[in-house]
Amino acid sequence: QVHLVESGGGLVQPGGSLRLSCAASGFIFSNYAINWVRQAPGKGLEWVATISSRGRTTYADSVKGRFTISRDNAKNTVYLEMNSLKFEDTAVYYCKFTFLSLDYWGQGTQVTVSS
Repeated sequence: QVHLVESGGGLVQPGGSLRLSCAASGFIFSNYAINWVRQAPGKGLEWVATISSRGRTTYADSVKGRFTISRDNAKNTVYLEMNSLKFEDTAVYYCKFTFLSLDYWGQGTQVTVSS
């Protein structure tokens, strides 16, 4: 059974940093691209970043240069290093992967940027 479990969220001041983790199980982790997606209060889902099975990374323009996605296949974990956080980064952050046209999501972790 597929499980994705996010952790690492919290309250941080503007300009601060957080590192999110997504621990995966139930599938051959190293074979799949993993995505980070967020949902701000009252808004729709926004794609944040993707890391391919080979480690190639892509980012939304809104986070480019501030966020870094990485993976550790030995630990079945994907990370999202978030620096220079802004108020507008406040959201629930989810990791997601797609297998045979089905999307699998974690439960999300809350990130709140506030002074």
